[in-house]
Amino acid sequence: MTHLDDPQQPAGAAVAGAAAAAGDPAAAAPPGSWLRRHAIDTEPLKIAAFRRQVIGQGTSYIGSMLSMVAVPVQVYALSHSSLQVGLVGLVGLLPLVLFGLYGGAVADVVDRRTLYFASSLGTWLVTLGLLLQTLAGLNSVPVILALVAVQSAFFAVASSTRGAIIPRIVPAELVPAANTVSFTVGNVGQVLGPLIAGFLVTRHNGFGYAYGADAVLFTVALYAAIRLPHLPPEGGSSRAGLRSVLDGLSFIAGRPVLLMSFLVDIVAMVFAMPRALFPQVAADRWHGQVGPLYAAIAVGSLLAGISGGWIGRVRRQGVTLTGAIVLWGLCIAASGLAHQLWLAVVLLAAAGAADLISSVYRQTILQSYAPDQMRGRMQGVFVVVVAGGPRLGDLRAGATATLSSASLSWVGGGLLCSVGVLVAGLSVRPFWHYEATAVLRRDFEDRDARQPPLAAESLASEA
Repeated sequence: MTHLDDPQQPAGAAVAGAAAAAGDPAAAAPPGSWLRRHAIDTEPLKIAAFRRQVIGQGTSYIGSMLSMVAVPVQVYALSHSSLQVGLVGLVGLLPLVLFGLYGGAVADVVDRRTLYFASSLGTWLVTLGLLLQTLAGLNSVPVILALVAVQSAFFAVASSTRGAIIPRIVPAELVPAANTVSFTVGNVGQVLGPLIAGFLVTRHNGFGYAYGADAVLFTVALYAAIRLPHLPPEGGSSRAGLRSVLDGLSFIAGRPVLLMSFLVDIVAMVFAMPRALFPQVAADRWHGQVGPLYAAIAVGSLLAGISGGWIGRVRRQGVTLTGAIVLWGLCIAASGLAHQLWLAVVLLAAAGAADLISSVYRQTILQSYAPDQMRGRMQGVFVVVVAGGPRLGDLRAGATATLSSASLSWVGGGLLCSVGVLVAGLSVRPFWHYEATAVLRRDFEDRDARQPPLAAESLASEA
């Protein structure tokens, strides 16, 4: 039980636990076997609010993957045009960027539970819209694209808010473990969702089944959102607007640790994301067997999450984040040289494991380094980078392959990523020397002043 669940636990005991977790890996590791020390740390799941969020996130992610597969398949079935299928991603990108940034600013000045529930409810209602247009037989691509754009806006706000909620309901020393659990659950959905969707969309009325299942699964996320404690703003701007968004961007620009956490992710995705090359390379080398390539990165991330109990005990997070992205780039480059499908899949899975590690540390740095009144805006930028980076990577990979070759685009991009991130990491000393210990100590000092009211409110909401 954590000090959020037990208001009688003294703050000093929590600080001691944080010091052990951040400064002494051996002390932080649970006693017992090697498996217990390295298996995923489930301690955050003892917190009821977080546990409900994880269950809601897991079920809703599977559902969202059903719709994510069903929408482009339905668009192609109606239009027989790959161009119109491509528009699905394009119409969703602009709302993600705009509402990711603005939604993060709103999350810093309103009750985050209210905003998260409202944006999640909007996402669910749009899913019902996709179901209804299918049942009504509208057969209209513009209607589907409009619904996708609206849903992307709600999703961006909900994602920005959810990322800012975790540090408010989870003790600081458990934030890395909480993020590991969250990302692992997401990867389970990323693996299972497309498999289920692939079966459903081939059935009669399959699109209706996919959207209907998404709507049903998402109700668990709505329940988890409404059961959150009240999370009022702790300070900062009194109103959200362009000025508050610009203040958030200025805050990032003036802090090398935060700026680097975004830049290394952009480099990793733009230079080393090879998924746009999968169809061509699979056709050239493996008789079109493209499915294993698309699944490999997610499978690797899932395995890394399951065995990621050590992630929360790492102190030098800047060094480890740099190393994880360097490893990502090298594994991507090596997979581009592989002429055996099994070897390419293994190397892509290794890259996925490195990506999981880097994702956890990037998210943890954002949630712990920035003060609470800035966390919504930080998560808004995070959503934009995560959404936009892979799309830019697809464009870069495809353009480079057209001008040279698919192999050069794949391998060269991975190597450029590794070299660029290593040079940047070594050059930006605050980022390279960044440690979790000092941030944990500051966070606990802040929580000592504000924890009792929030803990009491959380306890009351559980009752």
